[in-house]
Amino acid sequence: MAVKVLVVDDSSFFRRRVSEILEQDSGIEVIGFAVNGREAVDKTAQLRPDVITMDVEMPVLDGISAVKEIMASNPTPILMFSSLTRAGASATLDALDAGAMDFLPKKFEDIARNNDDAIKLLQNKVKEIGRQRIGRITRAPAAPSLKPAPGTSERFANKPIVQPDRSFKIASPTPSSSASTRASGKQYQLVAIGTSTGGPVALQTILTQLPANFPHPILLIQHMPAAFTPAFATRLDSLCKIKVKEAQQGDRLQPGCAYLAPGGQQMMVEGRGSNRTLRVFEDKNERVSYKPSVDITFASAAKAYQGDVLAVILTGMGADGRDGARMLKQSGATIWAQDEKSCVVYGMPQAVASAGLASESIGLHDVAARLKREIGCG
Repeated sequence: MAVKVLVVDDSSFFRRRVSEILEQDSGIEVIGFAVNGREAVDKTAQLRPDVITMDVEMPVLDGISAVKEIMASNPTPILMFSSLTRAGASATLDALDAGAMDFLPKKFEDIARNNDDAIKLLQNKVKEIGRQRIGRITRAPAAPSLKPAPGTSERFANKPIVQPDRSFKIASPTPSSSASTRASGKQYQLVAIGTSTGGPVALQTILTQLPANFPHPILLIQHMPAAFTPAFATRLDSLCKIKVKEAQQGDRLQPGCAYLAPGGQQMMVEGRGSNRTLRVFEDKNERVSYKPSVDITFASAAKAYQGDVLAVILTGMGADGRDGARMLKQSGATIWAQDEKSCVVYGMPQAVASAGLASESIGLHDVAARLKREIGCG
């Protein structure tokens, strides 16, 4: 059955372009158009699409406000389009905060190698999030009352988390039992977290619950364009007790600090002992699909830290992180995967779990508590 899509944009050119691209795929059917946010809310109720593509800036009712109304009345997977600017990045994060499932730059070829890749990227994202049948909206555990990032609202600290009621089930690892939630007693020196679709909300949910005295550095690898990662790091830093920064070349890894891999670049750990630093560089290898890549960062962590790593794979499309997790596992590291029920897209965690690399499958709202218990802090 084809994924039914409502295309929302005030530009007739862009509506036509998106429609033409989507309908090149026989698995997608464009069932309607809306020229502003108010019309999008009305047509969502009328047409009941499987997916909505939504512009951020529109007349009458903007995209962020439309997302909030749709998620309150007719929860539907929404793919946002935004400009690759700082303002566009902030608005996109606001849209994800409001309940949108994923995003692409409005010039989505900017993050693809060629036009064919750009077309496939859009089609695949629409089909993947179209498989999610959104059910209830639940609220993440309240984060500490901290000042929001500049230009954002305080509601971000209590981000609505979309819990998909999937129309099909994929075998997933057995959820943690009460016995297995006890701390293993293992010693760690690094936490590494990889994610893609749904990651901004998932990372915020976890990181806002960690104490300021978290004893280890944390590496964050989130698939995100270069224009977005500075704004995302700033927002997380304003909400968290730990420090969060966009990683820079030569950063020395410090406890209680999370380093977000810059979009469009790779992040690797170098050095040994107390002299471990980050190498951040542009990757011109066209065979590498993700920049940043979870596999590349995880592989470097396996070399630098051996088995003293706790790695977590969160929600996301594809299988990035599986090969890096395998290298970590071979070095003696511990691997956790987010469980299927709490994922926006159960792709990356499934790849790791199906390969037998994850020792536990954990719900999103349990990850922070499990981290603190396993690490021995908070």
